[in-house]
Amino acid sequence: MDKIIILDFGSQYTQLIARRIRELGVNAQIFPYNKTVDISDDEVKGLILSGSPCSVRGKQVLDVDLGYLLGKKPVLGVCYGAQYIAHNQGGKVVASDKREYGRANLSLGQVSDVLIDGMKSEQVWMSHSDTIAVLGDNFEILLVTDAIPVAAFKAKDGVYDYPVYGVQFHPEVTHSLDGSVLLDNFVTKICGAEKDWTSEKFAENTIQEIKDKVGDDQVLIGLSGGVDSSVAAALIHNAIGKQLIGIFVNNGVLRKDEFAEVTATYKAWGLNVIPVDATDEFLDQLEGVADPERKRKIIGKVFIDVFQREAKKFPNVKWLAQGTIYPDVIESVSVFGPSVTIKSHHNVGGLPDTLNLELLEPLRMLFKDEVRKVGHYLKVSPDILNRHPFPGPGLAIRILGPLDREKIRLNQEADAIFIKALKDSGYYDKVWQAGTILLPVKSVGVMGDERTYEYTLALRCVNSSDGMTAEWSTLPYELLGEVSNTIINNVKGINRVVYDISTKPPATIEWE
Repeated sequence: MDKIIILDFGSQYTQLIARRIRELGVNAQIFPYNKTVDISDDEVKGLILSGSPCSVRGKQVLDVDLGYLLGKKPVLGVCYGAQYIAHNQGGKVVASDKREYGRANLSLGQVSDVLIDGMKSEQVWMSHSDTIAVLGDNFEILLVTDAIPVAAFKAKDGVYDYPVYGVQFHPEVTHSLDGSVLLDNFVTKICGAEKDWTSEKFAENTIQEIKDKVGDDQVLIGLSGGVDSSVAAALIHNAIGKQLIGIFVNNGVLRKDEFAEVTATYKAWGLNVIPVDATDEFLDQLEGVADPERKRKIIGKVFIDVFQREAKKFPNVKWLAQGTIYPDVIESVSVFGPSVTIKSHHNVGGLPDTLNLELLEPLRMLFKDEVRKVGHYLKVSPDILNRHPFPGPGLAIRILGPLDREKIRLNQEADAIFIKALKDSGYYDKVWQAGTILLPVKSVGVMGDERTYEYTLALRCVNSSDGMTAEWSTLPYELLGEVSNTIINNVKGINRVVYDISTKPPATIEWE
């Protein structure tokens, strides 16, 4: 298949570029900025240089050899990528007083070029403190904003064998309203890439790759009941059948009745699954722990212990499969890996080294919505496929402060009421993710003639397409009121319910 190569300089938006390109029907592959990529391959139709948290003026500048990039295939620099091209090709990049973060308006209609052909909306998304003050002699300005003199540029005709472009905004984010038009122009009109990438083709190729890689070996996978591990299991199951062994561990911080319900679903599906109830092992270790990172580490360690114990029952297993997807990775590795660390993640910890197994991560480069498309193609059960994302550490990071069994029970009961209300009202399938957060805050209340002093519960409900950004969901007041009343009346220990109206960024979806 034709493909676009993206060189990653550490931006947390890098995978969004790949995702947007794949939405256009073109395969996109990401490589670290410092990895030498064979761009002479006929399937490689163009190159994109991503953004970065670094500065081209800084001591830790991330260098790439432009000599083997420019003129070899069409190139588009995005933010840092654009500044790097300008800085190294005779231009000047400065720390401007006129920094741009968030929405900005382009001056469209001043020039014409195939890159911006068809763009009607002026609104784009900026995220940069440096700015291009001067371009080298071989380049010309395409777009400006009120704040910066160079919002987009191109190499003059004839300077290179292939076109070179740079933009200081992020066309990949949804806030750049015509960003997809610009990317489509670059990928199809400038690079000439064929639109031949689909979820079906990804699934078929991946199944064949798994067959070739695994052969007659057995594969273990830790199942969570969520979309990611289940679709990963479906891909592997389609490739090798009963050679896949699924282990579903109850860590004690799952949702109410989830362990029994999900186990039944897996078995009905025909998956070779082994349910392991290790509730006491986890909760004994988590008792009284308040720090969220410690919660994650404890859950990870106990899971490894349980998983190792179960794995020993299958001495012929050679592979460990995980439902890792890109947001798991991008939030867990360092910029020089690349991408800035936000938090550790349960899917990218030390499991493979501990078990001495080969790692199999068939979904590692996909976003959640792409995973669901693959799952639909594989006919994964709607009960699994339509489930909201749920954190690996479960309710442990939805209970702020010290953990104990009673708080877990309170949150399980409250969460079950909230999720049932969303399903009964038809809102469950209209939102991306929902859950309850038990706060380490007590407040006074009155129930009947008695004074109460009980916990506060926060409802969290967001809309998103990929989990990288999220808006709080505008649920009807009547629905929120019904949920609040039902929780307070039925879950003794909670007397106040609030609704979280924070977006991501600056907040995250989970509170811990």
